[in-house]
Amino acid sequence: MRSSRLLSILMLLQWRGCLSATVLAREFEVSVRTIYRDVDALSASGVPVYAERGRQGGITLHEGYRTRLTGLTPGEAESLPLAGIATIARDLGLGAEATAAQLKLMASLPVDAGEGALRIARRFHIDPLPWYHRAETAPCLPELANAVWRERCILIDYENWQGPTRHELEPLGLVLKGGLWYLVASHRGKQPRSYRVASIRSIEVSDRSFKRPAGFDLAVHWPASVADFERWLTRDIATVRLSAEGCRILRAVSPMAAEQVEASSRPSAREQWIEAEMPIETPEYSARQLLRLGAEVEVLAPAALRLALQQEAQAVLALYGQEPNPGAGKVGSGKA
Repeated sequence: MRSSRLLSILMLLQWRGCLSATVLAREFEVSVRTIYRDVDALSASGVPVYAERGRQGGITLHEGYRTRLTGLTPGEAESLPLAGIATIARDLGLGAEATAAQLKLMASLPVDAGEGALRIARRFHIDPLPWYHRAETAPCLPELANAVWRERCILIDYENWQGPTRHELEPLGLVLKGGLWYLVASHRGKQPRSYRVASIRSIEVSDRSFKRPAGFDLAVHWPASVADFERWLTRDIATVRLSAEGCRILRAVSPMAAEQVEASSRPSAREQWIEAEMPIETPEYSARQLLRLGAEVEVLAPAALRLALQQEAQAVLALYGQEPNPGAGKVGSGKA
């Protein structure tokens, strides 16, 4: 087990460069002290690995060192078809290259491992999109990927709910989450922010390069960024009463809210219902979301959310409380 981890640490340092002991400990689910013991073992075996002190320091390999211990185990060889998703490579403009690389890898495997890899490829498929969703159009994605790879500054025209804006950015990485592409980028070295790629209306890739922040790791930054965003978005709490059916619907439409409801649930005065706390956004937005649960939820507090639900329900009642007029909204039906 330890020898496999030592090799993995070596390959990770060779691939990513300087990494902190904390990042390595999180990666291999061990303590920081264990990582330092592993580094000592690597050094004792002749691997030129050392630690750089300071805020931007970490564990690194001597410049130019490369290991040749790159053989694949049978299990690793069989998992090759799952190592990359064809649709992702296509979106990034690398479809042909990815296919060619996979064919070369398959051809280089031993016969048994190659057959196993082909069996995996023919029997398992990864679809990153949720049900009832369609892939977003992101024509600028290949250009973005090129700018990220070459570390080139970009100028984008961006449009969100606040309106159109223009940003000069240093693109640090691309993330595919729930079938949607996001750009992680910073402006003149400031804290990185996330931009939805489908909201980028145009892009200009500059010849000017930039220097990536020392120690920036996209795989570490992204989950922390998502957690911060969710905390900010749902910073308010509502007290609700839910039926069993309401809990079931909530799990389908908002797993995060359902998780907190289950953690805080307690018996209700209403038979077979529960009371709990639920994270919410603005009263107006949350009212429309809660109406998806119909009469299976009752908001007890805050008063602002109860009022928003009442107003939204009254608007729906007014819309459907009258006979529909088939001619309403038609233009040009009169005679000349």
